[in-house]
Amino acid sequence: MGTDTVSLRDELKEKISQIVTGLRNLRDEGQFNEPNLDGTAGDYVSFDSWEWPQGVGLYGIAQLWLQTGDAEARSILENWYEKQLSLGLPSQNVNTTAPMLALSILWQQTRDSRWEPVLDDWANRLIAEAPRTTSGGFQHDVSDKINNGELWDDTLFMLALFLASYGQASGRKDLIEEAKFQFLVHTHYLCEPETGLWFHGWTFDGHHNFARARWARGNSWISAGILDLIELADLDAATRRYLLWVVKAQLSSLIDYQTKNGTWHTLVDDPTSYEEISATSAIGYALLKGYRLGLGPESWKTAGQKALHAVLGNIDSNGVVQQVSYGTRMGHDLEFYKNIPLHPTGYGQSMALLCLVEALNHMAE
Repeated sequence: MGTDTVSLRDELKEKISQIVTGLRNLRDEGQFNEPNLDGTAGDYVSFDSWEWPQGVGLYGIAQLWLQTGDAEARSILENWYEKQLSLGLPSQNVNTTAPMLALSILWQQTRDSRWEPVLDDWANRLIAEAPRTTSGGFQHDVSDKINNGELWDDTLFMLALFLASYGQASGRKDLIEEAKFQFLVHTHYLCEPETGLWFHGWTFDGHHNFARARWARGNSWISAGILDLIELADLDAATRRYLLWVVKAQLSSLIDYQTKNGTWHTLVDDPTSYEEISATSAIGYALLKGYRLGLGPESWKTAGQKALHAVLGNIDSNGVVQQVSYGTRMGHDLEFYKNIPLHPTGYGQSMALLCLVEALNHMAE
């Protein structure tokens, strides 16, 4: 094995450790005031808060554990969930479902009796009670806002992956079927046939795609999410074939918009918008993983490696991933996306983690 390969592997392992530390050290410093509908304070930064950025962060740690057997990663997960359950869970919505994904993986691997009742209750309430649009797609309600009649691409990563994962772990085919349907109905309303790229959202109030924003992180939720879906749950051949075509078309289009730095702009097709690292991480992850699974050509690997090096260049000495756009609501014009502030987040840490761990798989090969 070449010296360069050994050097990169060592760098990846060091950066992975730093990213996990950086994630655990994230704290809300009061920069954003986002109260929840129930009057409680919203915290979308601190690691100890039960919300979607933390949920995505936990998923990255769970994948680190699955891929490498890292005992500390398992311990972090178990301690986090034990503490959160002792405090009591928040109200259920699309975004507060996100932490359930890593918990379902933890339970699938350990069968620890502490976790199954929590997972089962949450899944049952989602199916029976979660608001839906007229299409049957889950309405993207969040902790501080009801989004009547709206479908967002975020929903698939925050909610549908949990249903697929827990459905597979528990043998509940009804949950897997629901996850499949959500991916299919969201594809119908959000995927742009001409390009394979995805719009951020759709509303049944007026029947339109808002600003028609080809938002980079939204696209990355899809590219990473579809490839993870096919590993989290057993899909029927037709659904698997269809979704793999969707993600192949998307990734082939995304490569055309990659910058010379290896990144993607926060609006994929707008070079005047800033380069954004959470999306770059997850798209890079999908390209590398897709190539490893034999789904795409050598150009996928090359583009994935360019993205990887861009991500490595944006991890500071404290393990905090920089150049990450803050949580993004639905924009009604494209300028909205260009004005989202940059701020370290749990999902930024996690998406970088996914990219680096996938790169380790290529080192193994």
